[in-house]
Amino acid sequence: MLIRHASDILPSEITAPAIHAGRRHFVRNLLAAGAGISLGPLASASTAEAPPFGTPKASPFSLSDEKPTAFKSITGYGNFYEFGPDKDSPARHAHRLRTRPWSVTIDGEVKNAKTFGIEDILAWPALEERIYRLRCVEGWSAVIPWIGFPFSELLKRIEPTGNAKFVEFWSLADPEQMPFVRLPFLDWPYREALRLDEAQHPLTILAVGMYGEVMPKQNGAPLRLVVPWKYGFKSAKSIVRIRFVEKQPETSWIKAAPDEYGFYSNVNPEVPHKRWSQSHERRLGEFFKRKTLPFNGYADQVAGLYAGMDLHKNF
Repeated sequence: MLIRHASDILPSEITAPAIHAGRRHFVRNLLAAGAGISLGPLASASTAEAPPFGTPKASPFSLSDEKPTAFKSITGYGNFYEFGPDKDSPARHAHRLRTRPWSVTIDGEVKNAKTFGIEDILAWPALEERIYRLRCVEGWSAVIPWIGFPFSELLKRIEPTGNAKFVEFWSLADPEQMPFVRLPFLDWPYREALRLDEAQHPLTILAVGMYGEVMPKQNGAPLRLVVPWKYGFKSAKSIVRIRFVEKQPETSWIKAAPDEYGFYSNVNPEVPHKRWSQSHERRLGEFFKRKTLPFNGYADQVAGLYAGMDLHKNF
């Protein structure tokens, strides 16, 4: 797939000053205290330790009316706090990440716990390209052509028990490769979770690549979650464990700031963050803001999951 890359603007021009100085300043101060970690020169981290895969098939779930964001913007600007607090920290430091060998353990409320190598996972289904919107809780957004497969493919290979109601996703937390996990900013390893019905929804995918290439390390190689109707921090990166549980788990951001980051974190322009509005967003590579859509534009597909729920209380 040929994608023309639009010219980029500076990160400070992408995110409004109040947002850029809010969560980022909060994170930087916590991480920097006693860090003693050299930031060093900008290093290329976009190449995963694996050969490219074949051409993925097109998906009917892909957007057809929005232009993908420039690859350079997506790989150079983002959050992956295991590698540092700044928007360019992942691109600067994720070259440390070793994606081979890699395995993912499936356990908890399953009849038989299993561990799969990433090569086994890549051999499961025919990979699909899913062009999805991404909305960050900080007020910036993007359109990304992911490569992956529905989470339901995982369920074909394991058997959850009747007690399984939620799914936890655990990221790697190795201080040798991820120097900022030495600091107690979050309760490492990074953990996120979904209700089982959310995980089973056809839009939920496990991604192994994007823009026709193997997943860049700074974007969550070799395996990450993508849940397009939720804020981006719900989509765990560099997954090493998927755990089925009976009770709603306490995720990393809920432990850190429960009044700011709710369990559901569905994109909702009517519910502001504690420190900024969520009514508008700025797409990477664009100057003007646009209105944020309920459920990030996927309301027709997913609103039924939350019928009868108070989405202000269950934010």
